[in-house]
Amino acid sequence: MAKMVLLAAFVSLAGNDLSSYARKSELTTEVEDKDVTTYASLGWKEVIGGLKSGELGLELLQDPAATKLDSIMWPLLGQVVPFVARLDAAPKSASNPEWAGNVLINGWNPIEGSVGDEASVSVSYPTSGAVTRTVA
Repeated sequence: MAKMVLLAAFVSLAGNDLSSYARKSELTTEVEDKDVTTYASLGWKEVIGGLKSGELGLELLQDPAATKLDSIMWPLLGQVVPFVARLDAAPKSASNPEWAGNVLINGWNPIEGSVGDEASVSVSYPTSGAVTRTVA
């Protein structure tokens, strides 16, 4: 069994490499379960898969300077933009797959934290359309 420590994950939104701001990234996908139980199921619940969905969650260190994180994210608010995520910044390969798709930038928290906290931003964006996994 291969073991891995995330040291240099890659994440990009709208063609912008956000890896230098990111300290956590999480891509989750799921399929709705649809109940198709009938009397013929003999008391056992039967389900089939329905719609697929996903979410890209990020924890980013804020930087409001010109051309930095806040100036990248603010104009994306309300837009559906492409994303790319890999476990490592190295090019995609059989041992470093790439997940890609589109997400809706449905929120941005330019200020988040308490006295003494680092300026960080936690966001979660729903996927829009298919999420693909490629290795070459």
